[in-house]
Amino acid sequence: MTAEPRPMRVVFLGSGGFGGPTLEALVADPAFEVTLVVTPPDRPAGRRRRLAPAPIAALAERLGLPVLRTEDCNREADLAAIERAAPEALVVIAFGQKLGPRLCGIAFAINLHASLLPAHRGAAPIQRAIMAGDRTTGLSVISLAERMDAGEVHARRETGIGIVETAGELHDRLAAMGPDLVLETLRRARDGRLAPEVQDEASATHAAKIGRGDAVVDFGRDATFLRGWIHGLSPRPGCTISIGGDSLRLLRVEAVEAGDAPQREGDDELAPGTLVAEGLLKCGRGWLRPLEVQPAGGTVMSWEAWRRGRPALVAPIAPIEATSP
Repeated sequence: MTAEPRPMRVVFLGSGGFGGPTLEALVADPAFEVTLVVTPPDRPAGRRRRLAPAPIAALAERLGLPVLRTEDCNREADLAAIERAAPEALVVIAFGQKLGPRLCGIAFAINLHASLLPAHRGAAPIQRAIMAGDRTTGLSVISLAERMDAGEVHARRETGIGIVETAGELHDRLAAMGPDLVLETLRRARDGRLAPEVQDEASATHAAKIGRGDAVVDFGRDATFLRGWIHGLSPRPGCTISIGGDSLRLLRVEAVEAGDAPQREGDDELAPGTLVAEGLLKCGRGWLRPLEVQPAGGTVMSWEAWRRGRPALVAPIAPIEATSP
């Protein structure tokens, strides 16, 4: 009888929950053995600022995996610990640390990136794809390179972006698509079947980190543009507006063309950012109909539930920055 091949040894490097489904899949598949999980140290979290593990660290501990917590995976002691784990592959997903040449040279090293590279290289590919109004996005498995997200592409998977899909929902959907793509790439690497593609540098775009200034709604813009902008920032940081002195985060909206909105005399003269009795927000072109909102300190609710019990509001809206990006 032919002996079963030995499992491929994998060191997993990650922090955020985006890599969770892939780590679970690697543990569940007998073709792989996760010998070490590398993750940042525990950070203060919550109102009481108690130390809490990164999502990947918490998952790794539940799975019974050895965990290396480090601020810099390129330090000599941490490199030695990774070398002792004897990896044949390094899988990097939402890690937040740059791997140096020596670490990348330890084993076949790949990264799962949440865009169809070379589009949306950088820290916020999911949010920026929705904010840009893209109709499709996807995943790319790439080799690690000196420049951010510029490595050769080993695999891609495309998916559409729903018209009312938020960044949080797309994040979870893409995370669930990751395991098949990563595990298939590792199998091809083990069998010598890789056929990497060089990225087209002329087509590269940058997905900058989300900042406080992004969380402001400019009602002078087109309603369709604003729909993507708001959904790309939902649920965090969320776009916050003020209505009658109340702070309200817009989490899901619908774009309404001018011809589809109630027609009343004087609507054309309304300033962008005006709320009319029908519950629509005036934009530079078209209207926005809020669908889901969150009052300051409150829970997520429908727009109609928030308006229920309140007198009809017809007031200008004052966009304000989110308190934390």
